[in-house]
Amino acid sequence: MLMVVALTITAKMSRLRVAIIGAGGAGLCAARHLLSRPEIFAPPVVYEQTKYVGGTWVYEERVGSYSTGVPIHSSMYRDLRTNIPKEVMSFPDFPFEKHLSSFVHHTEVRRYLEKYCDHFKIRNHIKFETTVDAVKPVKVESGWHGLGWDVTTSNGIDSSTAVKRHFDAVLVCNGHFFDPYFPPIPGLDKFTETVMHSHTYRSAEPFAGKSVVLLGAGLSGLDIAMELSSVNAKVVLSHGQKPLKGPLPPGVQQSPPVSKVLDDGTLEFGDGKQARPDMFLFCTGYNFTFPFLDQQVGVKVKDHLVSPLYKFLMPPAFPSLFIVGICRAICPFPHFHIQAQFIMSVLDDSFTLPSQEEMEKDIELDEAARRTRGIATRHILKLDSEQWAYNDELARLGGFKPLPPYWSNLYESNKVFRSKDMLNYKTYNYRVLNEKEWIVQGPQGQSLPKPLP
Repeated sequence: MLMVVALTITAKMSRLRVAIIGAGGAGLCAARHLLSRPEIFAPPVVYEQTKYVGGTWVYEERVGSYSTGVPIHSSMYRDLRTNIPKEVMSFPDFPFEKHLSSFVHHTEVRRYLEKYCDHFKIRNHIKFETTVDAVKPVKVESGWHGLGWDVTTSNGIDSSTAVKRHFDAVLVCNGHFFDPYFPPIPGLDKFTETVMHSHTYRSAEPFAGKSVVLLGAGLSGLDIAMELSSVNAKVVLSHGQKPLKGPLPPGVQQSPPVSKVLDDGTLEFGDGKQARPDMFLFCTGYNFTFPFLDQQVGVKVKDHLVSPLYKFLMPPAFPSLFIVGICRAICPFPHFHIQAQFIMSVLDDSFTLPSQEEMEKDIELDEAARRTRGIATRHILKLDSEQWAYNDELARLGGFKPLPPYWSNLYESNKVFRSKDMLNYKTYNYRVLNEKEWIVQGPQGQSLPKPLP
């Protein structure tokens, strides 16, 4: 009996200890999958700097910082509804409630993540109001392939609260929608009216009747332009994409990007036209930032590319560190679901990693191939329609079930509907019939033809 007990204790001690940074969608998904494999992984420790789960889906009317001094990371605005149907936005093993419409309000997504957290019994493994200050690699005799990690945390305010713990692997799930990116526009300091970023946008009312130049026509830019239109703002949607073809909201017109600000504060666009708006609103995305990572890890952020990362996940020299969910223009929750399972296949050695040199060569060739196709460095992480091949590749390499076939077709079809009918596409409702088939209905309940085969 004593021998059995001793063996059991040894087995438990040998389980891999994993730290997860962040309790948003990516962190919760990672924790859910690690908890499903108790024979391999000890219960993970999830570090979350706020009091809540949900990450960017936690709406906070205030901007700036909490009373504790910790910065408010959420970029959620009051009236946001999803631009991805819930039928493909969900984690594959945890669907949204059926009675909800396809495009749900952000409060429903937060509630969904709370339910996911409780269903998979994750909450007890989260250390709330805990800031990760340092993540440092250390060589160890035991652990995962001789590599370990020292993670130092505190309450984010008082350095005397610092605590250091050792882990076999670290999953960075800190998101990337909190550090606003302002493109370098010559003379911007000469603009004397209001300049703001969508990170601090909460509602349209302060813009009522104002003239606004909104820079950026990504999904948040289009969404906010529609909101501003509803309060009679005059909006110039300034962007460098091909002109939008679908009907625009009343009071919204398109222009090329702002090229400079003149000495008198006038904005000049790429076509030479000018404007003197009341407000200049940047919907220009966010910076990647990992201030806690030790420099020797060698992960660099330059021109919106985080590298070197094998399969957009791990630095070849330190392959028990994973940066989850940095790819852009993706369907996030199923993407996290795939990445988390691939990470487990790496850590449990069911997928044998190539050598460091082979992984570095793979990264080099992948980036070169993307540039050959005309993809700028700043867009290499923007997978868009290539996300499906990426997801399938990870599933193949890791030996786990890929996403059902309907997933990509429904998601891509929604993109077509959105481009053609920006004003109304969120009134459509989808229904999945089986692993291959789905249907969609318009605002009056009429059946709509699928735009893609």
